[in-house]
Amino acid sequence: MENFNYFRRVSIPDATITMNPTIQKTLQKGVVIPAHPLALTANRTLDERRQRALARYYIAAGSGGLAVGVHTTQFEIRDPKIGLFKPVLQLAAEEMSRADANRVTPLVRIAGICGTTEQATKEAALLRELGYHAGLLSVAAMRNADEKTLIEHSQAVSQILPIIGFYLQPAVGGRALPFSFWRRFAEIPNVVAIKMAPFNRYQTIDVVRAVVESGRSDIALYTGNDDNIVMDLLTPYRFVVKGKPIERRITGGLLGHWSVWTQKAVQLLDECHRLIDAGGGISAEMLRRNIEVTDSNAAFFDSANAFAGCIAGLHEVLRRQGLLEGTWCLNPNETFGPGQLDEINRAYAAYPHLNDDNFVAKHRDQWLRG
Repeated sequence: MENFNYFRRVSIPDATITMNPTIQKTLQKGVVIPAHPLALTANRTLDERRQRALARYYIAAGSGGLAVGVHTTQFEIRDPKIGLFKPVLQLAAEEMSRADANRVTPLVRIAGICGTTEQATKEAALLRELGYHAGLLSVAAMRNADEKTLIEHSQAVSQILPIIGFYLQPAVGGRALPFSFWRRFAEIPNVVAIKMAPFNRYQTIDVVRAVVESGRSDIALYTGNDDNIVMDLLTPYRFVVKGKPIERRITGGLLGHWSVWTQKAVQLLDECHRLIDAGGGISAEMLRRNIEVTDSNAAFFDSANAFAGCIAGLHEVLRRQGLLEGTWCLNPNETFGPGQLDEINRAYAAYPHLNDDNFVAKHRDQWLRG
């Protein structure tokens, strides 16, 4: 694959691009969107064959889209010396195009956008050039910027490509964002969704309430709270606005956790949707499932060690399934936390009904051949 500094080759488009209504409808309905990992060789170079196999796995498992160039893909791919940002996005786009040729509903194409306004607008232009539908906008790099600056930054990026807001938990580099920010953010016309991943109930409620009070029913709400996936999907959020109760739900997930055991994640989301449509109560079984999924996530994300091994943990699951050759990260120091492998073993033994090992084993060779 080509190795280059993508910043030198991208021009900023003049006209604002809005989201295709079919794609926006899919987002609003709610789908599984895995945060796409990075497949590396033992030499820490891109393993193109396995990178493509991962995308094929997620698509075959029933995902409604892919999120690439996000935290799970490793932010180091943006380093000009590594030069993997554009190649990785291109590979995923090619696999989604291949799949879309045989699909009625196109896959939702999302990629991460990072950095200050100069970097973020250039990344948005690149995503637009590569055919991505929206950018997942992280403001983590603007840690000391005031609210006005963050809103202006978001507006600038949204003029190039539809954006998805991203509330990233501080433990992995995010920053606290108050209700007032999200209330103003929801007024940006080209905001199409918000991913809530603060791992904090108060802050998650801030985002949903801000969207409700903005009057924007078209902004899709997605969970990124890997510690509360099932309950996020089943909980009705009701707020009184101008004397009228308004209810919203989180309809889908854009999750690092859903980059593993993805087929079962698709089944889980379908089950949550069926329960909501039926209008009944939440069963004790679903409450148990919430704890099982969260406990599994604690192992995969290495919560015991402040999430230090979160990417390596996901890689380990994919390695066991034969989709990855190893657990290497671009940063050699990014590896398992103390005791994490034991925890992954425990989760596998405790919750065999949550894994999709049989599904992967049946199709893995086909995905790897391509």
